[in-house]
Amino acid sequence: MHNHHNYAWRETHDGKDLWVVRKGATPAFPGQKGFVGGSMGDDAVILEGVDSPEAKASLYSTVHGAGRLFGRREAKRRFSREEMDRWLNERGVTLIGADLDESPMAYRRLPDVLAQHAGTVRVLHTLRPFAVAMAGEGEFDPWKD
Repeated sequence: MHNHHNYAWRETHDGKDLWVVRKGATPAFPGQKGFVGGSMGDDAVILEGVDSPEAKASLYSTVHGAGRLFGRREAKRRFSREEMDRWLNERGVTLIGADLDESPMAYRRLPDVLAQHAGTVRVLHTLRPFAVAMAGEGEFDPWKD
């Protein structure tokens, strides 16, 4: 399974050889499994692409995550650590590290996003988080945007 996004792929669609750029999206060809995450407090899913007119029209692409409602700076201004901890505690999620820029309240809910993609993917498994470990504000994370 993979969740490659923000790549250009050489693909053939309707007999045409194309470069397909998926900015914020990931391939979801029929039968191809993938991982799509929500926020650090939401469920994630393992899904697979399906063959449908809608899927074909999207060049067999789907989302790579739930997507933000608020940018990183806005999330830091808008939310407090207490709000974030309360939100996660209500869902039974233990948080280790992280900063407010990754607050779950800054993200869309994954089930709502996936509902917009009905007919293009099939959810195979839902993964419920119980603990999340992320680099904190003062830690060096070479993979963080």
